[in-house]
Amino acid sequence: MKPFTYVRARTVDEATAAHAGQADSRYLGGGTNLVDLMKLGVEQPRTLISVDDLPLNSVDELPDGSLRVGATVSNSGLAAHPLVRDRYPVLAQALLAGASGQLRNMATTGGNLLQRTRCPYFQDTAKPCNKREPGSGCGARDGVHRDHAVLGHSAQCIATHPSDLAVALAALDAQVELRGAAGPRTLPLTEFHRLPGDRPDRDTEIEHGELITGVLLPPAAAGLPSAYRKARDRASYAFALASVAVILDVRDAAVHDVRIAFGGLAHRPWRAHRAERELVGGPATDDAFGRAVDAELSAAVPLRDNAFKVPLARNLACDVLRRLAGAPAAS
Repeated sequence: MKPFTYVRARTVDEATAAHAGQADSRYLGGGTNLVDLMKLGVEQPRTLISVDDLPLNSVDELPDGSLRVGATVSNSGLAAHPLVRDRYPVLAQALLAGASGQLRNMATTGGNLLQRTRCPYFQDTAKPCNKREPGSGCGARDGVHRDHAVLGHSAQCIATHPSDLAVALAALDAQVELRGAAGPRTLPLTEFHRLPGDRPDRDTEIEHGELITGVLLPPAAAGLPSAYRKARDRASYAFALASVAVILDVRDAAVHDVRIAFGGLAHRPWRAHRAERELVGGPATDDAFGRAVDAELSAAVPLRDNAFKVPLARNLACDVLRRLAGAPAAS
């Protein structure tokens, strides 16, 4: 472990000032990902700014019916919150699918969104990785990549984003609230994480010194049928090979509104906009679901060992859509 300076911030302004003043600084919440990366030598911050004491640990209902989730709310606390369980079941399901109880007790909402890929080439400093060391190459491309991306990847990086929470938030049209030296700003969750392109070292659009202060859940999806489904190699606490979050509004046997996001397939949660456009206004049938999901996944570019992810994601999405709509299975 390399030595570092530890700052226990008491206010948001104190935290952002401490972070902005150091080039190699990181915010520390539960530490369930950052501390592991420090032990591996992947992250070597000179300064850690603790956010545990900041007033960001509540879930508040706003006058318009939306919910503001503070950045330091634990994953366990968010999953168990009555308003989340009642209005946004897809979010509670995603959180409960994400990790063990011990990890959920420590992990925070903001930290979950900032967690880094579990690609073994990224985590092993002896291996080439453009995300960890730009210009060194991507060892996974010609190496072991069964768990890697089939959508939106680049020649520079084929890693996937590991968060279950972020997939549900993408489907919910959540907003990420940020605070930095330039003041507060808000980004749609779907624009917060980046595709790798030629800068795989940048996971998100967050600027140096900016702090996630909260996540805003809009009222539009509150109370609609929703679900999160995840396929993994073992039933207990594994990262997704593929996952899907769906919110579906069916009226008179037709799709009035739908939001679909995939996990485990790309460098960020993959919002299925094409599938959504294909479905809205059409029949809520198994055949229609299959055609729409196929249209979305037609953009997939599988690698040597992970083509199985495409039919896996298709089957997950179609099954969730069918169940939420109460549609009969195709014969």
